[in-house]
Amino acid sequence: MSKIVQLKAASRARAGKGASRAVRRTGLIPGVVYGDKQEPQLISLTYGDVLPHIETGRFLSTLIDLDVDGKTVRAIPRDVQFEPVRDFIVHIDFLRLGKEARVRVNVPVHFKGQDVSPGIKQGGALNIVSHTVALSCSANLIPDEIAVDVSSMQIGQSIHLSDITLPEGVKSAVSDDVTLCAVTAQAKEEEAPAEAAAAEVPATNQKAPAAAAAAPAKGAAPAKGAAPAKGAAPAAAAAPAKKK
Repeated sequence: MSKIVQLKAASRARAGKGASRAVRRTGLIPGVVYGDKQEPQLISLTYGDVLPHIETGRFLSTLIDLDVDGKTVRAIPRDVQFEPVRDFIVHIDFLRLGKEARVRVNVPVHFKGQDVSPGIKQGGALNIVSHTVALSCSANLIPDEIAVDVSSMQIGQSIHLSDITLPEGVKSAVSDDVTLCAVTAQAKEEEAPAEAAAAEVPATNQKAPAAAAAAPAKGAAPAKGAAPAKGAAPAAAAAPAKKK
């Protein structure tokens, strides 16, 4: 079951964006605790105390005992807001948990047995569909993870949440039977035949156009019967032979 994390917090009196910015300037994270039919409580937390728990990736499914000015409040994080550019934490919302409270949490799914799965050994691939599952459970019964054994899976088989035995007091928070994983055959790339590759460039039956006729050499007389070139002076008449 989930480990309960202890965090120290201090109450704060002022709400609003300006008050939250003032809290962040002191190196603290503004937050709020609400729920259990009580008034919301404004708090602040030390940045360095919270960051390691957020980096685990399971913060939103972790039970927290908040020590607020010496009084312990059992809660679970519901939202963590980040500054979009510099990616630091700017606000945290906590849900106060009363006795016998049930919560909806997203629990990570871990898969084991891939090394002995006959379907994977035959060339199949494990296709993970759901990395987390939404569960409903008592606040003190939150599982750390859901373990899925794929060691006997063949190609074409799949595992759904209904195939998994959940801990006592834990049930699915959604009506659909969630698919967790499947072993699928890997598609093989088919080599295109050489004829198909050649067909991509169809041959043409058209003959290449005849080369343009060569222009007559400079000064050469036009062919017999041919019209003189445009702008060319007519040839001078030959002089008569001298009589002896």
